[in-house]
Amino acid sequence: MKICIINGQNHRGSTYHIGRMLADKLADAGDITEFFLPRDFGEFCCGCTNCFMKSAEKCPHYEKLSPITRAVDEADLLILTSPVYVYHCTGAMKAWLDHYGWRWIVHRPEEKMFSKRGVVISTAAGAGMRPTNKDMADSLSFWGVPKIYKLGYGVHATSWSEISPKMRAKIERGVSAVAKKLEKDDLAPRVSIKGRLFFTVFHFANKKGWNPADGEYWREKGWTEDVRPWKK
Repeated sequence: MKICIINGQNHRGSTYHIGRMLADKLADAGDITEFFLPRDFGEFCCGCTNCFMKSAEKCPHYEKLSPITRAVDEADLLILTSPVYVYHCTGAMKAWLDHYGWRWIVHRPEEKMFSKRGVVISTAAGAGMRPTNKDMADSLSFWGVPKIYKLGYGVHATSWSEISPKMRAKIERGVSAVAKKLEKDDLAPRVSIKGRLFFTVFHFANKKGWNPADGEYWREKGWTEDVRPWKK
């Protein structure tokens, strides 16, 4: 199993360790690729709309983003981690996700996403894990990823070393449970009802003509006819 981890912070804190714990249960080190934001990508979307209206290659940050995009496309499992920042994901994670708006199902989704799985992980000293995980899961879902697991922990500490043995045991149980589910998953899980619904809506929108760049992409894929980007 190839795994790509996107960490929404540069430091190796509690959230990072949980993400890595999960990855290590599922794959050898050679099959795990990880990135740290903003170290490996720290650009903000400038709202030029080139990715939507022309091509993703017209994004001024396309070259900087390409190594992460390739790793995401090649992975079987995507793990996104972020500590809670004011009840949401980090600005670096949000800035990275903003660069893939053009990949949402409503525009030009990458068909490989429909056979991947995702895990979103967040931690906080107190609360806010649910909205933080939602920030990340929303993008995975709208990319077409059909099955997404969520892990969130209020660790009552500001560093991994300060977490109590009781909380560490709880984290270990939760991570192991998700790992077991992922090991049993089919590598081409059933596409979600949400994914099929959005795809169907924009199947008709692109068939009629909406955004020229999107329409051309859907026609080339055969998606305006009977072809679908998932295994039946």
